[in-house]
Amino acid sequence: MAGNRGQQERGVIVLAGEDSNDCRIVAEIVKQHHPDLSNARLVEISDKTRLKTATGPELATRIRTIIGKVKGRALRAKGPLVGLVIHEDLDGHTDAQYTRIRANVAGALSRESPCNAALALAAWESEAWLLLFPDAFPAVRPNWKVPARLQGRDTGTLKSPKEELKRRLGSPAFRESDGPRVAEEARLLGLLASGPTGTNRSYKDFVHELGQWPAVSVPSPRSR
Repeated sequence: MAGNRGQQERGVIVLAGEDSNDCRIVAEIVKQHHPDLSNARLVEISDKTRLKTATGPELATRIRTIIGKVKGRALRAKGPLVGLVIHEDLDGHTDAQYTRIRANVAGALSRESPCNAALALAAWESEAWLLLFPDAFPAVRPNWKVPARLQGRDTGTLKSPKEELKRRLGSPAFRESDGPRVAEEARLLGLLASGPTGTNRSYKDFVHELGQWPAVSVPSPRSR
């Protein structure tokens, strides 16, 4: 029973994304860049977020719907909700439109969220973030090598980086399900800690938001 009580005292950070692969990639980044995860567990929900196309009351409503699901997930995890990360692929570059969309969605998320929140708005998609850590790929598959043309550049300007990886990485062909393993190796090898090879403003913005979170504190039973 003591073990169960200890588990219940841990806070819960919920990752909401378009699919589990995206959530697991984001989870590795959270593990690296959040100031303190000793008091929290990461769990996920799959949700067709679709926030980037919404504005005003519609955007607020969509975020509230996600938050309702997030609260339910935290309840099932038997811990207080202390953090929320929402992932969405931008399907666009880090240009003026990205700036506008991110400011709009991040602002609404900050207003609506009952806990620390961060927006993982990946430009073009989360595979562009993986390309920032080319040395992680051969750690997953020894035959894989990121071509020089995809290294040391602004990956936020790449269109469909997932397709680039499928065509150019090597054998066996890259699959979406390989993404979380690449992200995990990037963390384990210290690549996430040492910083990216190249740039991507959307990655930098997400990491910056995580760094603004205070250390995770779990409310006392009396204050809940």
